[in-house]
Amino acid sequence: QVQLVESGGGLVQAGGSLRLSCAASGHSISNYVMGWFRQAPGKEREFVAAISWSGGGTRYADSVKGRFTTSRDNAGNMVYLQMNSLKPEDTAVYYCAASGARIIATMKSRYDYWGQGTQITVSS
Repeated sequence: QVQLVESGGGLVQAGGSLRLSCAASGHSISNYVMGWFRQAPGKEREFVAAISWSGGGTRYADSVKGRFTTSRDNAGNMVYLQMNSLKPEDTAVYYCAASGARIIATMKSRYDYWGQGTQITVSS
């Protein structure tokens, strides 16, 4: 079992930046693809970003490409999401997730463990 806890959410003005952290416990995340998803009110949970086991590979949703960067620290069992140039449409609850898949996965169903989420609100 992997327990995930996100932190770093909050209220920010459009154009601002935030850094989310995801702390894992219970098991090393070094063999897990780690992903970030978000869910806005009344919408489906959607893929945001993911990073491979080693951190050498990443993938991003088109809506955040060039603005968001995900990274990981396997020794510290941590994953990060740096969010720059935030827009009001980025407002959502952001979730960290772990997948046992061997390649980067973008589908929610490929992820085995989820955090409780952290709220990001971007004001215009």
